[in-house]
Amino acid sequence: MTAEERVYLSVGSNIHPRVTNIKTALQQLADLADVTVVATSNWYETEPWGNRDQANFYNVSVALTTSLTPDELLDRLHEIEQGLHRQRQIHWGPRTIDLDIIFWGARQLNTSTLIVPHAQAAKRNFVLLPTAEIAADDPIVGPQVAALIKANQDNSWIKKVGNVSE
Repeated sequence: MTAEERVYLSVGSNIHPRVTNIKTALQQLADLADVTVVATSNWYETEPWGNRDQANFYNVSVALTTSLTPDELLDRLHEIEQGLHRQRQIHWGPRTIDLDIIFWGARQLNTSTLIVPHAQAAKRNFVLLPTAEIAADDPIVGPQVAALIKANQDNSWIKKVGNVSE
């Protein structure tokens, strides 16, 4: 990985306690060896995407650098999700925590376990808008995000929240 290459994650929760779930995941992410959190976006409350018959989400985006491989980082993210009791029972369903790799610098990956850029990112306000906040100065990802926002047709609502609480 080159020094300027940043990894962007989307982090979300819609199962109580949403704020605690996200804060715990962010702390565990920051505590990982071989990971440096560079920036975290503002918090957003967002309408559920896909399966809309569920509680609203809180979402943030995180920029980081890492010496881990994509598969190693994905494994660490899954460990954090499992520690926070993430259950994958309903596609696009409620979740205690969701940690998705969205962009990895200029890399394009398509394996059985990981697609980067994230296959659905271009269709999701809750991914694009928080990521735009923290990728504006990234010469690789910033223009990608700006172009996706310009072409985006997601009509779901998203609102920035100040002090987050349940």
